Amino acid sequence: MTDNIDNIVLEHLKHIRKSLESLDEKVDMLTGRVSSIEQSTAFLHVDLAQVNSRLDSFSKRLERIERRLELSDTIP
Repeated sequence: MTDNIDNIVLEHLKHIRKSLESLDEKVDMLTGRVSSIEQSTAFLHVDLAQVNSRLDSFSKRLERIERRLELSDTIP
């Protein structure tokens, strides 16, 4: 009887080990994917900052052109 119980316990432990190995593989894959998403997000932030900087530059240049051509609107 104890041999049968031991075998059942061993079979359950083997099944648990296989499940854990599968979970480890999935966690590793998801960790890689999350890292990739984080890197892509960081690049998007850098690109957005560069676009904002260029827009600020264009805004300053446009204001300067409007002043030189005396096209600025004055709000009372």
